[in-house]
Amino acid sequence: MTVSEQLQALNDFDLADLDMDNIGRWPLMLKVIVLTLLYLLILFGGFHLHVDDLNKQLVRVEQEEQTLRQDFEKKAFEAANLAAYKAQLVEMEQRFGALMAQLPSETEVPGLLEDITDKGELNGLSIKRIDLLDEQAQTFYIELPIAIEAVGSYHDLGAFISGMAGLPRIVTLHDFEITIDTEVAPMLEMSILAKTYRYREEDDGV
Repeated sequence: MTVSEQLQALNDFDLADLDMDNIGRWPLMLKVIVLTLLYLLILFGGFHLHVDDLNKQLVRVEQEEQTLRQDFEKKAFEAANLAAYKAQLVEMEQRFGALMAQLPSETEVPGLLEDITDKGELNGLSIKRIDLLDEQAQTFYIELPIAIEAVGSYHDLGAFISGMAGLPRIVTLHDFEITIDTEVAPMLEMSILAKTYRYREEDDGV
């Protein structure tokens, strides 16, 4: 059957007579049209699914690219400043070492007490009492409280307190109490709590 005859048969065919259970009796041209439409529909659906999957892959790759770009920029910055970081690390280690050197060990505490006594006498004070109290454990260091009682003039007391800042070890002053010494007027009696510190070792306990 020629193409023109097939077209004529298609024109003469009443769509109302279509029998879905007997597709084999449909005109050839109608079969071709239906199969073509079905093929195009399948092709379009597959293409749409494939493109959708590619779009998802593209979004994922773009996100990975952004993450890699940020990592690269961070590492490039760190590499460019590596020398500066090393210099800062050396400086921090030196400062830490200097601070550690200012923290007395247990064996140096008697020498520190002697330094405090000498500082008081050098400034004209009479040291009545200097006692090492119980240690106070903190998270990273140990506090060593020292109770000091001294008698002297107003200026002598001020010079002693200022001189404490010049000690080679870290010493902080707390709980000032100054009263008039009735026995040696007009001298003043000062009670003060000095604290020095040492690094907490692993075997220091809690």
